[in-house]
Amino acid sequence: MCIAVKQSTKAKFIIIGSGFGGMMTAIRLRQIGETDIIILERDCDVGGVWRDNRYPGCACDVESHLYSMSFAPNPNWSTVFAKQPEIYDYLKHCAQKFNLLQLIRFQHEVQRMDWDDTNGIWIIETTKGQFRARMVIGAFGALSDPDIPRLKGMDKFKGQAFHSANWPSNLDLKNKRVAVVGTGASAIQFIPEIQPQVAQLHIFQRTPPWIIPRLDGPISDTKKKLYRQVPLLQKANRLKFYLQREYMVIGFINPKMMNKTQEQALAHMHKDIKNPDLRQKLKPNYTIGCKRILLSNNYYPALAKPNVDVNTNGIAEIEEHAVIDQKGSRIEVDMIIYGTGFKVTDTPLARQIYGIDGRSLAQEWNGSPKAYLGTMVAGFPNLFILQGPNTGLGHSSVIFMMEAQIMHMQKVIKHMRTKYYDVIQPTRKAQQRFVEEMSKAMQQTVWSLGGCKSWYIDQTGRNSTIWPSFTFTYRQLASKFKAEDYEGHLAGISPMNPTSLLHPAKEKMSKVEVFK
Repeated sequence: MCIAVKQSTKAKFIIIGSGFGGMMTAIRLRQIGETDIIILERDCDVGGVWRDNRYPGCACDVESHLYSMSFAPNPNWSTVFAKQPEIYDYLKHCAQKFNLLQLIRFQHEVQRMDWDDTNGIWIIETTKGQFRARMVIGAFGALSDPDIPRLKGMDKFKGQAFHSANWPSNLDLKNKRVAVVGTGASAIQFIPEIQPQVAQLHIFQRTPPWIIPRLDGPISDTKKKLYRQVPLLQKANRLKFYLQREYMVIGFINPKMMNKTQEQALAHMHKDIKNPDLRQKLKPNYTIGCKRILLSNNYYPALAKPNVDVNTNGIAEIEEHAVIDQKGSRIEVDMIIYGTGFKVTDTPLARQIYGIDGRSLAQEWNGSPKAYLGTMVAGFPNLFILQGPNTGLGHSSVIFMMEAQIMHMQKVIKHMRTKYYDVIQPTRKAQQRFVEEMSKAMQQTVWSLGGCKSWYIDQTGRNSTIWPSFTFTYRQLASKFKAEDYEGHLAGISPMNPTSLLHPAKEKMSKVEVFK
């Protein structure tokens, strides 16, 4: 049941989403003295992707001690790689610990945002009314909107069909003939869990993933006690995981160095897959790292079971009780599970955000998302986007990246205070420079030369998703605020007339009453 909170519909800061990004933003804003905050959440609870994804076997593929807020360590993680329930509990705990629930308006799904240039505010339409904010932080996440492919006849299917992010509670799989579409990060986690329960499991694979062992295991009570008593030990462990993952970047930016990793991944497959025909189906034809590297110890053993079939022919059509592949084979099924990922480069909310000239963010991007430091977009003032363009990772914790983005946001806000600005945005010149730097850095990486087609690539063929370097280089970049890369002004005053900003009377007017 949702918590009902009756408060103002106006705030200086409105945050969209109450997952990791939304929570960290609210906490950090408070730390710099900003308290006029509202969090809009479309669901009835915090947690974001870790609330929504409840499929069997759901877990993080980044070590628990690294995949957590740097300022809110959890010494009690039970395993090296935490499972969904434990991460969800961690987020709920943080919401309580940092008194965030009082800020959240549950079941408030954003339907549209319009920039009011005269007053220098965002007008936000939600399912429960209108809100106004001086600044908006989009913490809606890169993996929040499921992507289900449009397949011929899919609406005719009479059985149960759903995306893994919308896993039904109390799902009955016993003796069911189940089709799984997709073999990405989610699929390789739930397939081993459901394989023993179903009568037949038909896996429709478009592109095989590279999979390496998951070096998981329980964390002993002794270690947990040490982490509680000596927090520096936990920090050291976090640093160890961080450095190990940063080492992987060397191969990503020098693809020829991925040969050894690729050999290890093949050996991992050959250990569990003895059938040569199945091996051939599961062997990727691209360089490891080009697509997301997946971690699993039980996926290959599950595929080797007699009730599992891997179909690589492609889907031609779906009938009332069957899937027809491209070679005409008819596979009767009772259920279809889509493990087909999320809308990343074409997030639906981009079509609902309208900037200075009335253009939507989707129109501005035109199939290729761009943002200065992956965080702010020219033409969309006072809007920060977490996990924006070119801030995604193929190797480490996105929480590290979001914390760097939030750090930069704090610097922008402090600059606004100093200059008495109500409105700020990056210059188009600075944004374009960043985009060009990303494109140049991407040219010799595995994501460009690896020979794959991935969800990292947008409609124009550009990799607008991945940060093409070490995460510490992004942090270094985000830690520097360059005033010349931004243009700011008072609400209602054109930035084309900067001399007007010098008028003391106008400076005093900069704090609009409703946003004090």
